[in-house]
Amino acid sequence: MRDFHLPGRSPVLSTNGMCATSHPLAAQVAVETLKAGGNAMDAAIAGAVLLGICEPQMTGIGGDCFVLWSKPNAPIRALNGSGRAPTTQAGADLRAAGHSVVPPYSAHAVTVPAAMDAFCRLSESEGKLGLDRILAPAIHYAEAGVPVAPRVAFDWGNDAEKLQGPARTHYLVNGAVPKVGALFAVPKQAEVLRRVAKDGRDAFYTGEIAEDMIASLRAHGGQHTADDFANTKATETTPIRSTYKGVDLVEHPPNTHGATANLMLNILAHFDIAGMDPWSAERAHIEAEAAKLAYDARNRFLADEDFSTRLDHMMAPETAAALASLINPKQAMADPAALSEQVHKDTIYITVVDRDGMAVSLIYSIFHGFGSGIASEKFGILFQNRGAGFTLEDGHPNELNGGKRPMHTIIPGMLAKDGKPIMPFGVMGGAYQPNGHARFVTNLEDFGLEPQTAIDAPRAFSDAGNMKVERGYSDAVRATLADMGHKVSIPDTAIGGAQAILIRDDGVLEGASDPRKDGCALGY
Repeated sequence: MRDFHLPGRSPVLSTNGMCATSHPLAAQVAVETLKAGGNAMDAAIAGAVLLGICEPQMTGIGGDCFVLWSKPNAPIRALNGSGRAPTTQAGADLRAAGHSVVPPYSAHAVTVPAAMDAFCRLSESEGKLGLDRILAPAIHYAEAGVPVAPRVAFDWGNDAEKLQGPARTHYLVNGAVPKVGALFAVPKQAEVLRRVAKDGRDAFYTGEIAEDMIASLRAHGGQHTADDFANTKATETTPIRSTYKGVDLVEHPPNTHGATANLMLNILAHFDIAGMDPWSAERAHIEAEAAKLAYDARNRFLADEDFSTRLDHMMAPETAAALASLINPKQAMADPAALSEQVHKDTIYITVVDRDGMAVSLIYSIFHGFGSGIASEKFGILFQNRGAGFTLEDGHPNELNGGKRPMHTIIPGMLAKDGKPIMPFGVMGGAYQPNGHARFVTNLEDFGLEPQTAIDAPRAFSDAGNMKVERGYSDAVRATLADMGHKVSIPDTAIGGAQAILIRDDGVLEGASDPRKDGCALGY
């Protein structure tokens, strides 16, 4: 239980249904959808689409999604709602043009957005209410406007410079970044959603809306075609899992990097994390070194599932044991790639649980803040830049080529025990997400923290040689980490954001929501 003398959040408890997400309006809409007779999938989609209006710098209908969901007495299922590169695109062409990476703010980085296909498919196969009902709240707020929340305004100001051409018209208010409380509306997107509600996914992927997207991308040098859009299809996949202290961490398989979280936990299992001070330099150091090695494996192996052949190697206990042996408890490694060679030959999250026990873990993103910065001219659909997740390394499994899906940083999570799902959860924050999943699990299992406390707790992340340590850690911890060889900094922006719902044995739902975001958990 938290100390009520100090600022903090209490968990939210209910029995009939629960949503936890990063914006209060989306949480409210999800709960209202449950009350109207919808199930957890209806509610998750209704809330997620609305988040594209509430947090346009994070997500939108020009993005991708991944979903884990479960029903009582049934296995956890997974849907891949990520898009593919245009059929004629080739990494070799970008290399020939002098590029070493995919230019992130160009049409070359825009894969065909697939979230809308996923939402339409899931509504039909798993939902109860139908698209017209579940899209109605987002249509209303797209037209009426949403007051800009504080964290959203902060992120908007940081990322607005990436907006290009028509995107500046659609995503600035009177030519400026909106202030906290200013109304933001996108009436053209309301029209898009209205057509999808009436005619389904074909309204988005064919006809006038698709033509607007294709023309806008081709005007920026893209190779997207009508066939690329018409053939877009979300695909069901098989979840992957690993066990940490009796709890299964269930992740979406590649092309996500969920396996990175599994590998990281498997490495941490070789250390006495529970015997450490939870907010000590010792724990932060071991976690950072495990992350370096797990992310190096990610960079080597993860890609579109049709091209990723080393997943079994990443998930193998022997791989984790060999990597754990490379960690020096007193000294930071300079180059994880050189060490591990001997072993390896911006986003929203929403979770909903309904009264029948259906649980949905859904993550939905346009990648960087405001994605590619490119929006379609007529309807203002902002495009993700997930193609920046490809590599241009010749022959790499994640090399950019036509029809492939890039390695994705967004991962929905779910915890299970004795074969039963007990907690859908997610951690936002781009590359941080696998590290965030591992830290959340160890906070719960090694230190016995409640979900809300586990989310509130300070975070650190070793990212590209920079050890980001939140202000929640002491200066003494930062000094010790620096002495160990870490290049330490305090990040300008809090690390990530998380949401979770614990399905308790007594039938009560316990929701937790990250104070680093504007959102909340709500139940009824």
